[in-house]
Amino acid sequence: MTQHLTQSPQFFLTAPSPCPYLEGQFERKVFTHLVGNKANEMNDLLTQGGFRRSQNIAYRPACETCRACVSVRILANEFVPGRSMRRVLQHNSDLVGHMHDAQPSTEQYSLFRTYLDSRHRLGGMSDMTVLDYAMMVEDTHVDTKIIEYRRRGPDSFITGKGEGELIAAALTDRMADGLSMVYSYFNPDMEDRSLGTFMILDHIERARAMGLPHVYLGYWVNGSRKMGYKMRYQPQEHLGPKGWERYQPK
Repeated sequence: MTQHLTQSPQFFLTAPSPCPYLEGQFERKVFTHLVGNKANEMNDLLTQGGFRRSQNIAYRPACETCRACVSVRILANEFVPGRSMRRVLQHNSDLVGHMHDAQPSTEQYSLFRTYLDSRHRLGGMSDMTVLDYAMMVEDTHVDTKIIEYRRRGPDSFITGKGEGELIAAALTDRMADGLSMVYSYFNPDMEDRSLGTFMILDHIERARAMGLPHVYLGYWVNGSRKMGYKMRYQPQEHLGPKGWERYQPK
């Protein structure tokens, strides 16, 4: 594409398709490619402008009749976990997360496949092969990490690595102003651990330790029950017509 030879990205618009979150609605997306030596800078700008990354594509909703999708970011430095979240942290105090460059493994794919088959059997990612998974992890031109969570081992405080089986993992972009959670998955048989919540709490702490003010959660979809969990992490900002504004719960 000519975009590879230019400094300015080219944007494209998808055809309408049924919305996966709101029944009866149709979604359209505007997207561009994140490639070249400016990919990190472009990813920062686009994410701050409400885009999300999938492999080397940055996209955002461009629906004609609906504005339910709202970009959400947590204010990491102000966040204080409530009682139920403190219980989640305590319950998972035996886990350690190791962050490294995004490289796929058969162990990751096995857990990913188990997670999809249990939680998203009919979703758009349900037929992903091991090669598809490898592309999801590796096909990135930005600063992408993967965090693997395992039970803490006897040498964890020395090496920073856990021991035992992989329990959860998060694919995450490190940006100039925060961490953007691209995709996370976990052992569905450990539902009592609330691992999805734990990984978000862990990202908040990691962002704070790195001196980064935000954790980007992607889109909250007003009216979608399965996206409602994102409202639990307050304070947070929503992207609106006037830019990022602090959300005031009603």
